[in-house]
Amino acid sequence: MKRVCILILLSVALCCRAQVTLKPTDYGMNTLVAPLYFGPNAFPVPDMLDGSVSHDLRAELAGDGYFGFQKDLTADIFARVHIPLFTDRVNLTLWMPVMEFYRSIDERLNTCRVLPENKDKAMHGKGAGDVYISTDIMFLRETARRPAMSVRAAVKTASGGSYEYARHYDAPGYFFDLSIGKSFYFGKGEGGEWDSSNISLRIAASGGFLCWQTDNGRQNDAVMYGALVRLKTEYVSVEEVFSGYVGWETDGDRPMTLKTRVAGHIPAPKGKGSFEPYLMYQYGIHDFPFHQIRVGLCYNIDILRKKKN
Repeated sequence: MKRVCILILLSVALCCRAQVTLKPTDYGMNTLVAPLYFGPNAFPVPDMLDGSVSHDLRAELAGDGYFGFQKDLTADIFARVHIPLFTDRVNLTLWMPVMEFYRSIDERLNTCRVLPENKDKAMHGKGAGDVYISTDIMFLRETARRPAMSVRAAVKTASGGSYEYARHYDAPGYFFDLSIGKSFYFGKGEGGEWDSSNISLRIAASGGFLCWQTDNGRQNDAVMYGALVRLKTEYVSVEEVFSGYVGWETDGDRPMTLKTRVAGHIPAPKGKGSFEPYLMYQYGIHDFPFHQIRVGLCYNIDILRKKKN
């Protein structure tokens, strides 16, 4: 009888333990797999489209400097390429921080998902980042009265490492978004006709859905948003972008950023494309504790020729 009682008590204990680990409240706990608790390249706010897509082959190389609000530092080499797919309405885009170098301090690591035994190695190091791949499609072409509209579908690989040092999270992710944009031109060319080479003002807005896998068998779903204003002349452009996304955990997963970008437009020798040197500054308003400075150069060349439609 005594053995039976012990077996019954053990069975009840095991059932209670199983019930505790499977309670819905456990799955509702915050995972801290979010922008606030990782390096700046783990959960970046995606650059928004302006209603259009790149109709040129566009190659970009840049250097980033992230200055954390808690005195941590990150530098990386960033690369991106836009490849038109047989038409100026669709392009394939690939981008990644090729290599990042970081240096942290105790104050920052105390707020990250870093175990005490990993703190020494998390103080400084280097590593490759995640690869992003997107298909960008112009759904509606802009006319005199109608704005342009584009849609984008993107996936993130799990190529980034150093999860235990809170640099990247070792899991896939994806996002979809839609953008709408319209340009307004100022200044007239010869014969009183509007000339797009003069000053133009472009206004755009975007919205979408972003998702990433966390470390307890579920995923975090977020609503993306963005607004863009760009003033452009023949030789220079200035744009301001307010963007971010809102996760459902509400703990470090709602990054909000403000970005300023100044770019030049320089024709390449012999008319073979154009160069676009640029300087960008991004400020993390919420859940993105970094100042970012990017210096880069883009090269654009029309590879479609007469295939535009």
